[in-house]
Amino acid sequence: MRKFMFILVSILIAGTVLASNPLNLYGRDAEGRNGVVAAAKPEASEVGIRILELGGNAVDAAVATAFALGVLEPNASGIGGGGFMIIKLAEMEEAVVIDFRETAPEATSPTFFNLDNSNRPVNNESLIGGKAVGVPGEVAGLLYALENFGTMSRAEIIQPAIEWAERGIPVTANLFSIINDNYEKLILMENGADLYFLFGGIPYEVGEAIILQDLADTLRLIVEKGESAIYSGEIAEKIVAEVQKRGGVMTLDDLSNYEVKVRKPVEGTYRGFTILSVPPASSGGTHVIELLNILENFDLKSLGDNTAETLHIWSEAMKLVFADRSKYMADTDFVEVPLEGLTSKEYAKTLSERIDPHSLLNDVEAGNPWPFESGSTTHLSVMDKDGNMVAMTKSINSFFGSGVVVPGTGILLNNHMDDFVKAPGSANSVEPGKRPLSSMSPTLVLDHEGRPYMTIGAPGGTRIITTVAQTISNVIDHGMTIQQAILAPRVFRTETGPLSIEGRISINAYKKLIEMGHEISIHDDYDPYFGGVHAVLFNRDIGILFGGADPRRDGQAVAY
Repeated sequence: MRKFMFILVSILIAGTVLASNPLNLYGRDAEGRNGVVAAAKPEASEVGIRILELGGNAVDAAVATAFALGVLEPNASGIGGGGFMIIKLAEMEEAVVIDFRETAPEATSPTFFNLDNSNRPVNNESLIGGKAVGVPGEVAGLLYALENFGTMSRAEIIQPAIEWAERGIPVTANLFSIINDNYEKLILMENGADLYFLFGGIPYEVGEAIILQDLADTLRLIVEKGESAIYSGEIAEKIVAEVQKRGGVMTLDDLSNYEVKVRKPVEGTYRGFTILSVPPASSGGTHVIELLNILENFDLKSLGDNTAETLHIWSEAMKLVFADRSKYMADTDFVEVPLEGLTSKEYAKTLSERIDPHSLLNDVEAGNPWPFESGSTTHLSVMDKDGNMVAMTKSINSFFGSGVVVPGTGILLNNHMDDFVKAPGSANSVEPGKRPLSSMSPTLVLDHEGRPYMTIGAPGGTRIITTVAQTISNVIDHGMTIQQAILAPRVFRTETGPLSIEGRISINAYKKLIEMGHEISIHDDYDPYFGGVHAVLFNRDIGILFGGADPRRDGQAVAY
């Protein structure tokens, strides 16, 4: 019966998606003189702009947008997850990073997961069910940012999210497809099916609305009680009970002991522009800077946009960066990481010298940065006319996370325990209280005089690092507008495997890459595999803020 129902649902979905409008590549951007919010849902961007119009600052707008995204894009983020935020307000001399990444429960260990002979977790237990759930940090992180850097009340900031949860979230073709792709996960965890399907397991159709009343009630409790609404009391007890019922080990102490971390950004430059991004437990910022540092040794402008020669350099640089990421990166509260070496121009120069413009690097190993020491996700970007800048990336990891929905709360829990290395012996192996390695890369860019220029970031797993770097390069090296830079074809690879490219790469570049020896994996023309960039760029010469959003997701920039 279940198999028949799944086939029926698939047929219904296929018909709806085919009947829907073709991909809208344009009309995603926005421009204004006062402020811009670029997020993965147009309704969420509108929430942020409304906050700016009411006199809130960029942090107020970012936090309101984030709570709204957790409702409007429940497959990608929410109060059962975590993330990172980088803030630089006009009056701040230095930017700050708010780290609200999930942590491993205290009852975990390097041997927490049951592994098969290939060191893979049995029954997908790092992805589905209670063992996959890290202690969520989103509510603590968003409220910390609001209380320390915002100006408005919890009620003002969270009310728009409550209204969307009660009104019902619009089912787009994109969300419809994602629900279909995760049908078995949501059915397996029956509480998820109760939220995201009609009676009998039939999905909502495109254009309908999914009402999330339990989530609205939980958000109201957060307005009333703050973070204690989630980290102690009745909801905390429900979270723990459901995680343990599904095979996990989270306790009330794990929730009550959760701490937001305030960190210094990692910093670098690219062709005179300052790059500020997030440090570990995210690997993203460090390796965005490392990748750009390597590329700075090549004249990408002369090599041309998306030519075989340029793509070859990108491919080889990505190999080197991901080899370093695999060896060195982990939570710096537990492991010593050579951050200064990894972001060093001198170290990047030694790596660039390993790249031959005409042949491939094989069997790539990590470099040695130590001598250079002296010491399913979403993204939103906010900037206003006063130079206040916020970039935030947050996630529940896979679409619909662990599949664990806490009854009576509307909270869908993350599966970020999967971001640990599952076997002992790695810098990123599981340890109690440790934050799993992330690729989230919310980033701020300052101009040659240190003034606000760009806020940028993306979802997309490990593709975040390369996607953010490529978009920055498209603007700086190739003179693209922010929306052109977002629309441009993307490529990705790690230290092993094929070079993944979007189908819009020219046939001439494709043929030449094959002749050079590259193994190519061709993706769709605009493939969500490569993430969804949301960014704001300030053109100081004309005094206008330009927001860009990605058609690979449901993104939309809004300005005023």
